[in-house]
Amino acid sequence: MSTLKAPTLAVLPGSKGETPAAGPQILQPSGWPMPKGYANGMAADGRLVVTGGVIGWDTEGHLASDFITQVRQALSNIAAILSEGGARPEHLVRLTWYVVDIEEYLASLKALGGVYREIFGAHYPAMALVQVVRLVEKAARVEIEATAVVPR
Repeated sequence: MSTLKAPTLAVLPGSKGETPAAGPQILQPSGWPMPKGYANGMAADGRLVVTGGVIGWDTEGHLASDFITQVRQALSNIAAILSEGGARPEHLVRLTWYVVDIEEYLASLKALGGVYREIFGAHYPAMALVQVVRLVEKAARVEIEATAVVPR
């Protein structure tokens, strides 16, 4: 009978030069491949700021017809909500994406990465992606929930 050895865990600062106590920390088990565009886990201490499901409509309530434009607007909307709560994109610890077409998402990875970095920079929190049958707003292609922790 063999026993399984649990991987050790590396705690990485959320940003270059940032001390672990100053913001979210990336949790990366040793020996695991480094994820691209997300973190396996995050740890943070502070005030919680959460959004509901945010879609890509503008201030007039209009939705663009294409996926990338909706993602850009949804991420911009999240950034605006974070700002209202005193948070910034680097405080994000989790994003949950709901898409109506996972193939559309996968076919758009390069453009998605550019849009994401344009709005949130190179900070990649823990993320999940879920394909759904549809969203409440029938024309919406994506809905994103965000969780941020503002350091004390």
